[in-house]
Amino acid sequence: MSPATACSGAPRVVKSPRVITTTAWRRRGLWSALVFLVIALLITLVWLAGRYEASQLQSRLERDVAEAVGDVRSALTRNRQSLQALQFNEPSPNDWIRDAQNFLRQHRELVRIEWRDSAQKITALVETPFSAPVFNRTTRTNSQSEIVHTCTAAKRVGGPAYSSSYFVMLAEGVGIEVMDLCLPLVTSGQLTGYVVATYSLPSMLNELISRKLTRGQEVSFTDGDGTRLAIHGLARRTNRIFTAQQLIELSGNTLVLRLDSWHGAPDLFPNVLTALVTAMSLALIAVLFLLGRDMRRRLKAERDLAEALAFRKAMEDSLITGLRARDLNGRITYVNPAFCEMVGFSAQELLGQSVNAPYWPPELADEYQRRQAIRLAGTAPPREGFESVFMHKDGTRIPVLVIEAPLRDEQGVQTGWMSAFLDMREQRRVEELSRASQDRLQATARLAMVGEMASLLSHELNQPLAAISSYATGSTNLLREGNFTSADLTLAMQRIAQQAERAGKVIKSVHDFVRRRDQAREAVTPQALFDAVMPLVNLQARKLWVQVQLRAAASLPQVLCDRTMVEQVLLNLARNGMQAMDRPDISRRVLLLEVKRHPNVDEHQLMFSVSDIGPGIAPDVAQQLFTPFFTTKAEGMGLGLSLCRTVIEQHGGNLGFAPNTPQGTVFSFTLPLA
Repeated sequence: MSPATACSGAPRVVKSPRVITTTAWRRRGLWSALVFLVIALLITLVWLAGRYEASQLQSRLERDVAEAVGDVRSALTRNRQSLQALQFNEPSPNDWIRDAQNFLRQHRELVRIEWRDSAQKITALVETPFSAPVFNRTTRTNSQSEIVHTCTAAKRVGGPAYSSSYFVMLAEGVGIEVMDLCLPLVTSGQLTGYVVATYSLPSMLNELISRKLTRGQEVSFTDGDGTRLAIHGLARRTNRIFTAQQLIELSGNTLVLRLDSWHGAPDLFPNVLTALVTAMSLALIAVLFLLGRDMRRRLKAERDLAEALAFRKAMEDSLITGLRARDLNGRITYVNPAFCEMVGFSAQELLGQSVNAPYWPPELADEYQRRQAIRLAGTAPPREGFESVFMHKDGTRIPVLVIEAPLRDEQGVQTGWMSAFLDMREQRRVEELSRASQDRLQATARLAMVGEMASLLSHELNQPLAAISSYATGSTNLLREGNFTSADLTLAMQRIAQQAERAGKVIKSVHDFVRRRDQAREAVTPQALFDAVMPLVNLQARKLWVQVQLRAAASLPQVLCDRTMVEQVLLNLARNGMQAMDRPDISRRVLLLEVKRHPNVDEHQLMFSVSDIGPGIAPDVAQQLFTPFFTTKAEGMGLGLSLCRTVIEQHGGNLGFAPNTPQGTVFSFTLPLA
């Protein structure tokens, strides 16, 4: 027993040889499995690399044969068009022979061109100058039946037709495979003859297919059973052949274009990537053992962090309150979707902005810069918030409630400012609607009371006026009879003065009532005036089937007016116009509300107009139109236009009317600019 064991008092554990052997075998088994997996991975990688290289070669060959087929088809089409052009303007045989010879010099794939009449007898022919005549050894009569069959098919389809290829024997025991093309010639709807062109299949492969396709590859025409009709190009013979073929569909014949390419089998390591992957695989397996535990901990931490971030992001995205974070230099570092929607700018457009933020109104930019300088100087903002105005991307002003607070990190150090924004547009809109409704109710009530007071005025003034008339009549009678005293005349005059004073008091009371409202004038845009009355105008327009049109340019300046009174003027004029068109003989009813600068109006005023297409105003009615209590309506009181004119004149403007072209009336008035 060793001294260490004796001092510790613990028995020494000695592993048996069997346990050591088992552990060693287990470790060896694991390493053997690892080596086996790596070898399998390498073999699979090499095999896949070879397959990939072979598939790439085959795909490239398929593209080459498709390109070759396209070249052949295009060339045949061009040749067919050129052959048809030989018959242009019905040439003489000599001219035709000259043109055909020039054509053959340019197209080596053709060996013979014939001009035949409608009975298929040869009128003229030319042979290629680049080789001996094809049919010297074998007469043309041997292929006459094939040509007749082809031309008959061309006549039947009314277009070109190709014959099947056939072999023509040449000198010295060799020959070539040829194919005929028959083109029917039609003049004024009548068949006048044929053009027969003979193609050499080997020359077609040589002339019609690009040189880059035949370099290092073999291209050939074959029959449907695989028999080669013509071959061009020489390829290096190796242990692997790649073949691609495609049909060339011709009218009356079908050729198969075949492309053969010879390539060696892929090497053991076709590229450096395989060797690198082998070394990296071994290193990766060693590193995986070391990173396994750390990765599990990291994944758990990232999962927890992702859940926390997702939860916070969901809360921020669901808020209707705009959030904005700025650093100590005033640069925007964060905005939530609600803030972006509020100002109309994306987060990418806002992040990093500090001075002259894009949502600051230009007229308030200086004030906002001073306010921001105070914030950045360290002055804490009020927690209760303050109201401000932002500008939407489309130029709309947005009233907002701003609440700012210092932004601190986990150590309590301030890193910037956090702001919350509440959109006050809906609240302001509700307040404005409430105020407008109250003003309209007050205006309606006052107009109703004015009507009542007008009736009361007429009733009250009848008594003092009747008394004055009676006293004046009595005084006249006394003067005429001469039987009077000074006391009688004095009393009569006093009574007349009393009644006149009473009438004046009645008028003054009504006048005081009408002027009881304070003259509160404000700067208002013309569009805002129209917006206030359009709901009521449209309501009546729907009842009377009137189409309302509005013309108000956004660039017009503001006017200074009592908004409620001017709105009542517009509403009254619009109602009068719609009622004027409420007639069975007027089917198209259009009411036009317009504001503009008029050349005949002072440059410091805007002209508002209300146009209808009613029957117009009669001359006798026009003279009394603005007279109080004059009306053409059965239920009217005759105070509407009179009050409208009074309101406009109190604003320093004029109210008038004129005929509308081609029919109707235009009421217009002016208001001063703010």
